[in-house]
Amino acid sequence: MPSHTLPRIAPRLPSSVKSFIAWVVFLGCSFVAHAGWLKPDVDFRNYNVPLYEQITNRIKAKVLARLGDGRSARDRYFIIPFAYQNDGNDPGFSHSFMSVIRVLADDKQSKLTPGLKLRTYKSREFEAFTISWLPHDFDTNPHLCVFEAVGSRIFPKRNTCPLSIGRNFKLDETIKLAVNAKNAVAMWGPYEIDEEGFDLGVKRMHLLDAGTIEYRADDRLYRIDRTAINCFHAMANLYELFPNGGVFGTGFKMWGINGTARVLIEYTKTAKYKGLLLEPVDEKKDRYGFVYAPTRNGHGLYNPFRNASAYRN
Repeated sequence: MPSHTLPRIAPRLPSSVKSFIAWVVFLGCSFVAHAGWLKPDVDFRNYNVPLYEQITNRIKAKVLARLGDGRSARDRYFIIPFAYQNDGNDPGFSHSFMSVIRVLADDKQSKLTPGLKLRTYKSREFEAFTISWLPHDFDTNPHLCVFEAVGSRIFPKRNTCPLSIGRNFKLDETIKLAVNAKNAVAMWGPYEIDEEGFDLGVKRMHLLDAGTIEYRADDRLYRIDRTAINCFHAMANLYELFPNGGVFGTGFKMWGINGTARVLIEYTKTAKYKGLLLEPVDEKKDRYGFVYAPTRNGHGLYNPFRNASAYRN
């Protein structure tokens, strides 16, 4: 006789089990989002705009918004910290740098800063410069020696990387380096600072341009005697005439975004009471990114930011 197989009926789950499964799924999604695996879509509206133009447009818009529509009776000063890094945050492909802006008053004849070019944007006269400390030939030889020899990350005396002649790169030159490497670029601010902060930045720029200090990515043995410094120590501790590197060292992921974030923490904790920063800083929430995308609306991009725009060149 033929056998008859009864249809299989899926067991009905008690409501308590269903609730438990839903809770587990919710926790899993929350964990993924918290870990940064689920992020808002990258903004592609300016995808065809070159990265340098995207960045300067953002700076101009934010500074103009701060100035308002009326005439400015006094000079205003701003800093814009930056960083770039690749997927994996390799130290050889990471950099910290900062731009400084002075917007001149409308109703008085301001004394110009020696060495800076006077520029105009929408009837606002301004001066600007960037602290971006790198080996002098990094634009043609972008191979950065960071840690050479076994154990050099922990023991600085083992590091055999040579010292390099340093050069302070301009903002457009620095952004071009990031574009060439297809790096993610972070910017903060603009943050308003006082006149003393601007003057200290100018002194740091002149010190770097003087050629008395060399470049070394791992500067632990060299910054103390003012022989060589790395990029984020070049923009740290502006209240010292010479860049002694502040209170933090190198060798433990303190480069790229982490490096600039650490500089902002230093500014906030040690310089704010001296009047350098005129407004609060939240280095995580204030961070805005620009990420490389080979195609418009592409997926799988390296995006370490909460908010970011895409670029292609």
